[in-house]
Amino acid sequence: MPKHLIVSGRVQGVGFRYSMLAEAERLGVTGWVRNRRDGTVEAVVDGGAAAVAAMIEWANTGPPGARVTGVVVGEAEGQFAGFEPKPTA
Repeated sequence: MPKHLIVSGRVQGVGFRYSMLAEAERLGVTGWVRNRRDGTVEAVVDGGAAAVAAMIEWANTGPPGARVTGVVVGEAEGQFAGFEPKPTA
């Protein structure tokens, strides 16, 4: 089942979304990522349990320059063909 992530901290303006795209490709997960107007990054991640767990672990640190202060993980729905950026919400 897909996981919904809300990542808070210094996560915008540091390449978080594009680094997450690269990590998703490396891990073979699908879903999407976007910035939110409240300064967080939101993502939905789907794939094998180990790959999704690895993606969540990665989100807790993010790319160099990011300062993650929290990741809230919940359940999500949907099927995804790849991993893509979405417009800010």
